[in-house]
Amino acid sequence: MAAPLPHRLAVLVDIRNSAGQVLLLRRVKSPNKGLCSPIGGKVDIERGESPAQCARRETMEEAGLDLPIERFHLGGLIAERGYEGQGHWLLFYYRVLGVVELEPFEMREGFIDWFDPAQIENLPLPETDRKIIWPMIRKHEGATPNDPPGFFSVFIDCQGDDLHWHVEQETPATHRSEP
Repeated sequence: MAAPLPHRLAVLVDIRNSAGQVLLLRRVKSPNKGLCSPIGGKVDIERGESPAQCARRETMEEAGLDLPIERFHLGGLIAERGYEGQGHWLLFYYRVLGVVELEPFEMREGFIDWFDPAQIENLPLPETDRKIIWPMIRKHEGATPNDPPGFFSVFIDCQGDDLHWHVEQETPATHRSEP
C-alpha cells in the first residue's frame, strides 16, 4: 500500500486593474514551473494563519501590495486530490475587491504581469486552472470590481490520466455596485 499523500492548504488571489485585467505570475519555481497562476501560496499552519491572512501576506510578499484584509473576499474552495501525484490541496480562492494598479515586474518567484481575461485560456496554465478553476471564476464573478463574487466549491480528482471533477456548491454573484 502506498504511503498517504500530504494535505496542504493554500490560497489563490485574483487581483484586477482598472482595465479589468488579471494579475498573474509566470512561475520560475515548482509547483507549476513555467506556468501562469494567480498570486498565492501556502497557509502558514505552524503559526495558525487563517486563509484570509495568508492571502493578504502572499499579496504583500509577491506583489508588494499592502491591502486591508477587508478587501479579500472568499469566492471559492478548490479541493484537488493527488495533484501532480505529490499531495492533496485545499485552495481558498480570494478576489480582491476594487481595482489595483501595479507596474509589471520580475521577482524571485517569476514575472508578474497583467492579462486580459480573454487571453487567459491561451496562456500556459495548469490543466486544472484551464479546464475548471478559471471557468468557475468567470461564472461567479461580480459585474464590477466592487461587486463581491459568488461562491463555488469544487472537487477535482487529479489522479490518473483524466481529470474528474464535480461542483459541490455554488451561489451566483449578487450585483450590489456602490455608487
